[in-house]
Amino acid sequence: MPGEIPADDLSRVAPNPVEPLHLLKMAVGIADIDELRRVRAARIKQHGGSWVYTRNQPRRAAVLAGGSIYWVIRGQIRVRQRITALRGERDEKGRGYCLIEVDPELVMTLWRPWRPFQGWRYLTPADAPPDAPGGWQMPDAAASAMPERLIAELRSLGLW
Repeated sequence: MPGEIPADDLSRVAPNPVEPLHLLKMAVGIADIDELRRVRAARIKQHGGSWVYTRNQPRRAAVLAGGSIYWVIRGQIRVRQRITALRGERDEKGRGYCLIEVDPELVMTLWRPWRPFQGWRYLTPADAPPDAPGGWQMPDAAASAMPERLIAELRSLGLW
């Protein structure tokens, strides 16, 4: 029938899926991924859930459309956790804060350098490093022994 859209071509009428938006957060005082893993496990045990506290709530709904928190450890994005919910709360003095609920699983990423900042930042999918191949992890001792300039050069050549 004229004007009818075939069932296999719904892309013209279906809305584009929301592209996920990620958050970037500094893992302050954390030396390596193993330490982050221990700290996150202790917080789950202490608080009964896997969440990250922040004073400012993310306003963009795309964070909940498959977004993750990417953790910066010692100047490198190294790992991420999938965001599962945002919960606005108030403390005993009436000040607002946000609990960002995250999946307890830490997903290794390919390392990407990132400059220090305070709080959290939005991270677009284009800027987010890809997940590391299964089982891959850069040994922290090896990475800390290499100058940042050498790591950047290896990355530019596609060798890191």
